[in-house]
Amino acid sequence: MANAEHSVRGSATTDSRMGAARAALWLVAAVLAIRQATAVLRLPPGERLIDLETWIGENGVLHVKGSLYDTDRFTGTPFAGLVLKPLTRSAEQSLGVAWTFGTLLLVVGIGLVVARALPGPVSRRSGLLAAPIAMSLLMLSLPVRNSFYLGQTSIIPVLLVLVGCFVARGERSSGVLIGIGAALQPTALLFAPLLWFTGRKQAAVTSAGTFAALSALAWAALPGDSWTYWVHHVAGAGLGARPDSLANQSLHGALLRFGLEGPLEITLYAALAAAVVWFGLRRAVRYARDGQLLLAVALTGCVAVAVSPTAWQHQLLWVLLAVVGRVGRRASDRMLWPVLVILAMTLPGKMLLPNMAVMHPVRDNALLVAALAAAVAVPFLPRTSPYFRRPVPTEYVSPVPSRWSRIPLLPFWRRVLARPNLLLELLVIRVGYSAYSHIRTAATGGVGAAEEHGRQVVAIEQALHIDIELWANKATANAEWAESFFNFYYTSFHFVVPLSILAILYVRRPVDYRWARSSLAFATVLALLGFWLYPLAPPRLMPGMGFIDTVHGPQDLANPDYGAMTAVTNQYAAMPSLHFGWSLWCGLVVVLLAPKLWMKLLGLLHPLFTAGAIVATANHWILDAVGGAAVVGAGFGLTYVLSGRRKVLPSTAMATSGPADAGTRLREERAEEPAENAEESAVPAAPK
Repeated sequence: MANAEHSVRGSATTDSRMGAARAALWLVAAVLAIRQATAVLRLPPGERLIDLETWIGENGVLHVKGSLYDTDRFTGTPFAGLVLKPLTRSAEQSLGVAWTFGTLLLVVGIGLVVARALPGPVSRRSGLLAAPIAMSLLMLSLPVRNSFYLGQTSIIPVLLVLVGCFVARGERSSGVLIGIGAALQPTALLFAPLLWFTGRKQAAVTSAGTFAALSALAWAALPGDSWTYWVHHVAGAGLGARPDSLANQSLHGALLRFGLEGPLEITLYAALAAAVVWFGLRRAVRYARDGQLLLAVALTGCVAVAVSPTAWQHQLLWVLLAVVGRVGRRASDRMLWPVLVILAMTLPGKMLLPNMAVMHPVRDNALLVAALAAAVAVPFLPRTSPYFRRPVPTEYVSPVPSRWSRIPLLPFWRRVLARPNLLLELLVIRVGYSAYSHIRTAATGGVGAAEEHGRQVVAIEQALHIDIELWANKATANAEWAESFFNFYYTSFHFVVPLSILAILYVRRPVDYRWARSSLAFATVLALLGFWLYPLAPPRLMPGMGFIDTVHGPQDLANPDYGAMTAVTNQYAAMPSLHFGWSLWCGLVVVLLAPKLWMKLLGLLHPLFTAGAIVATANHWILDAVGGAAVVGAGFGLTYVLSGRRKVLPSTAMATSGPADAGTRLREERAEEPAENAEESAVPAAPK
């Protein structure tokens, strides 16, 4: 009886938490949807739904009496023009409002279909949370945001294919829907071979027949436009203002950006497209037969993206759907592929990779690389793999108990014994630094406020008798060796030393790497609040005080936009000083973790020299360094409060408690597997 009562209470608690999580996720999805629609509708009519102006503008396609392709703005099929041209009056009267909400409903429809099509068996938790998570990711993705702002129709073929594969009853209706999608976006015809080789031959024939019939109808109604599209431009290749622009994320667009053109480019494009179709469709058929139809559909869509002559950003939704594939045998690696896809589909390439010439080919073609990787390269696990549902469990270290019972505040935030995935770490660090740079640049605050805060800092330092900046700056400028040393130190070690320490910890001490990385991240985030709330002019930008900018040289203080750093940094982000803060973090980490005394002493020299450099070069006040020390201390404190102490149990204790606990948990989970499977079997799997 006691066990039964405990089980009922535990089940009720789990259901309550699940309901709260589901409600919160639906709220997030609703907020994102409202924000997206509001952001579009608040724009002036001339700045929103730009591509929709192709139809409803004064000289739009809906008004032209000649060819649809007389201008370079329309790139759709003749059938698309035939279908949308009668919408002239409603499009003009709605001013995009109905179009925006219609797009919103299409995205909701895609999210619901995707949630229903997850490859089974699907746990009850996944079944309940899949729909709001899918809709949230769709709303954040670049293709959907692009479709909202431009007023594009590229979501419609995606929804037609998904409905045809997962919702429509009967192969004929399925084939008709996919055929209509192909008539709007010809590369969707690649779904016909997928249907054929997975046993749905009638649907494949119907889709091809529907595509041919609708294209023939458009040819009969618009013979000149059909000739232009299908023959003169070979299925739309070359249509549009700039097929070599970064917006065209297809193999054809990438080859044009590499400088290839003419017969050589066409031959190479045809060969690469044929190879991608061959390998991609073979993989898609294999995963469809394995019971992962949604993944197979996503891979086929990625193939269509790659081989299409023009694959604009709003047509790349298939890449996001590939996130349903499972990659990696270890639980610690399972999130790598989803994170990579989500970041690639939600952030611009400039945030994913540094601005280095060697990275430009990947950065400029990030979405195409993701599509090609999904289509032909990523080793998705089959459902028959023993690791599909139960990856190798993660081994956690055993931390030393904290002095306070409520710490760690987040007990699930546990440090892992193994090294984190290097690619994921590098990507997260890069994205985090990009976000930091954007926020820092945006937190300007105004010249007047920054100078007023500068005078406040000077007054406080004078009251404390620590206003030594002018003396240190003059002394440095008068000593050539000191000026050269501090200028070099200020410009050379800000990034090199922290990254080097993180790299050494990653290789030699992965458990401490996670602790150090988290504390540095918290300190940086707290510093951003300082930049935003208290813009501060550094000494070199304070008029009338006589400071010498030893790094940049004499400047016009009335117009401080100067030098190469102006484009990448905020001149008034001085409080707190991350130059000193990061150096102090380096010194503390070395003192705590270095095995030898001389290493600890050497580590302390870096914050000491950095403090001298920021003051001597007139880039920071003394109180800026105090602020940098404060955010670093707060960063270490937050890490302690949230995840517990840095120290862990000795290796012998870890060997008996950490991995053994993991093995015990795994055995307990396997003992409960029949009940879990029974629960999962109640959720319908994707149709085959």
